[in-house]
Amino acid sequence: MKKRLHLVFGGELKDPRGTEFVDTDAIDIVGLFPDYASAHAAWKNAAQRTVDSAETRYFIAHLHRLIEESDETSATRTLEG
Repeated sequence: MKKRLHLVFGGELKDPRGTEFVDTDAIDIVGLFPDYASAHAAWKNAAQRTVDSAETRYFIAHLHRLIEESDETSATRTLEG
């Protein structure tokens, strides 16, 4: 199985339907994970811990999509100039 880096993070949002955090200094970085399955398990655990807080959400960021240099549409590829 190919390793693909994922970041799980979350925190209190200004509006639970949006993605703007109340305090970016208070964002909870759950961790980096080598595959989606382990990232999803960590996300689920974090989300369940905060189930009573409607304003708190956790996210899975697919970091591998940002750093896959061979992809012409990669965000880091566009920075190379």
